[in-house]
Amino acid sequence: MSISHPIATAATVYTAGLLDTSAPLLLRYADGRTRELPVALWASAWHPADDGLLDRCTGPTLDVGCGPGRLTVALAARGVPVLGVDITPDVVQLARDRGALVLARSVFDRLPGTGRWATALLADGNLGIGGDPLTLLRRLAVLLSPRGVALVELDPPDVPGRAVRVRLEHAGQVSGWFAWAHVNPAGIGLLAAHSGLTVTERWSDHHRWFVALSRQAAPAAAEAEAKSEARGQRAGSRQARLLRSARHPAPADCWRQTRDSANRCEKETAHDPS
Repeated sequence: MSISHPIATAATVYTAGLLDTSAPLLLRYADGRTRELPVALWASAWHPADDGLLDRCTGPTLDVGCGPGRLTVALAARGVPVLGVDITPDVVQLARDRGALVLARSVFDRLPGTGRWATALLADGNLGIGGDPLTLLRRLAVLLSPRGVALVELDPPDVPGRAVRVRLEHAGQVSGWFAWAHVNPAGIGLLAAHSGLTVTERWSDHHRWFVALSRQAAPAAAEAEAKSEARGQRAGSRQARLLRSARHPAPADCWRQTRDSANRCEKETAHDPS
């Protein structure tokens, strides 16, 4: 297929799709097939399947690839200490405008609370972004506490698990090609095992599929990385103390302390090239 429109960044096309849901946001595969992405869901305030996901967030939660903040805001409203992370600046601003506490960075950057998060959320297709779900799950294992759980949304069972090249298209805008991966319920067990995680629960709700992945005794390298990252950032240490002390305080105190720690972390690392 020949398209004459200039190439935009994936972040630009993605943001445009969130802001204008009247036109479909398409994921185009290299063989020409397309899939319409559920941007109306991502930009909404609630989806029926969200409740089962949120009910399983039992402690301080990291919402990875939080987008416009639907789940981050919902958890905060429940009194759960929660921090969102997303790499797309305009989308981060959308989340903040909705009241979400969000850091504008990659999950692979330095983050507060490394090795101490009770829950990590990976919903709305984020497992496939980058085309390397194994590396992403290994990163979650490092971020979680020894008893932490990753709640991960999967592709439907009829979608073959594979790595692909895709691009985004919306209202005449076209992104460059980038890596993507599909992981279905049949394929998550092996990936989890190689990530230091174990599948402890599977469920589906309103045509969405999820798993809970519990952290095993992490490999020594992962433990060392978590400890090094926590020692290497003062804000991370502050967040660690917060998470240890936030088991039973009032929800408002949890929210205020998590917000302050994340804000300090963002300010302190803004000038740090590492």
